[in-house]
Amino acid sequence: MNILFLTDNFPPEVNAPASRTFEHCREWVRAGHEVTVICTAPNFPKGELFAGYRNRLWQWEAIEGIRVLRVWTYITANVGFAKRTLDYLSFMVSGFLAGLLVRRPDVIVGTSPQFFTNCTGWALSLFRRRPFVFELRDLWPESIKTVGAMEDSVWLQAMERLELFLYRRSAAVVSVTESFKRNLISRGIDSDKIHVVTNGVDLSRFHLLAPDLALREQLGIPAKAFVAGYIGTHGMAHALETVLEAAAMMRSDSDSGRKPDARAMNDSLAIQPIYFLLLGDGARKQALKTKAAEMGLDNLIFVDTVPKAEVPRYWSLLDVSIIHLRKADNFTQVIPSKLFECMGMGIPVLHGVAGESAEIVQREGVGLVFEPENAQALCGGVLRLAQDRALYGDLREHCLAAASRYDRSTLARRMLALLERLA
Repeated sequence: MNILFLTDNFPPEVNAPASRTFEHCREWVRAGHEVTVICTAPNFPKGELFAGYRNRLWQWEAIEGIRVLRVWTYITANVGFAKRTLDYLSFMVSGFLAGLLVRRPDVIVGTSPQFFTNCTGWALSLFRRRPFVFELRDLWPESIKTVGAMEDSVWLQAMERLELFLYRRSAAVVSVTESFKRNLISRGIDSDKIHVVTNGVDLSRFHLLAPDLALREQLGIPAKAFVAGYIGTHGMAHALETVLEAAAMMRSDSDSGRKPDARAMNDSLAIQPIYFLLLGDGARKQALKTKAAEMGLDNLIFVDTVPKAEVPRYWSLLDVSIIHLRKADNFTQVIPSKLFECMGMGIPVLHGVAGESAEIVQREGVGLVFEPENAQALCGGVLRLAQDRALYGDLREHCLAAASRYDRSTLARRMLALLERLA
């Protein structure tokens, strides 16, 4: 079978869409299928080309047996609605033209969050007379309203109509959450065409590792410190100001201006200081760094995005992983993919996302759930895991046990079975 996959993001980019697409396509190649990915030159999230790449009309490369065709797009940083829309539209056009020239596929897959990629997939399915699959990773444009990037308008309403049109015209929709499936059904999409294939973890990369002590020393983290970390995009949706507020409450220095209630709550800091690590880039990264400097947060460390192969080293530094999104109804339908990587690494989570993902955390027993955008609740969770070693050990064991239930290889084969039926 010849699979054509359309996506904005692909390695060496390291965000969730790039990882999911690569890991699925790699498994499909191993199963004996031919996979061609049409994508952009790597530039996410800063809008800067990665070393060794140029924004050419097109350029071919092979990554672990996957044929990768990178096409020209209007490149911009992941900030600003108008410029990002130009980026999406340019890929819609160049991706379509490239899709006409590659060998005729048996099935065409387009992935969100933004659905202009799926406009390309649908159009190619008409011209190439092959089935089109809409992979639904986010409810876009609903998420645009949720983060406040754009108010409700005629333009947004038109995009929502286009969104529904694409769901209806697809041969199948592959949703990453049950909540997204319920959302589509409530909006009139046939339930029989919606298939759920959740995100998962590549257990060949994300597994139990001893802490990288050299890296810990390089970052200036004290040997006895308990490290709570966030690894991922620093965007409008993530409300990482909450982490900064928690770091301010938990400084061990009595002259640091901590609130008295936080000092009383955390008498153990003199014995085990709490450090926060934020790794990644995004639209809010610079603003967060500026605010942290103004707050004098000497217990918080920022690290820019690192190559994909280096990410597990940074995971190994964390005693607990913070997963957080803004407090909004739309985000109750989201399952952050880093949750599964935490399971694979055996790192308990502090989960500041309500809804379906919180249910997974509680069902699998892999962490503690706290109210989104509640810094005091986040502090309480950090302290509880730092002090209750029996609870911490139980959560760690549950993480490692649960990881096998979200093995990316198994999930990729589940999606492959659907593509084979459609083809």
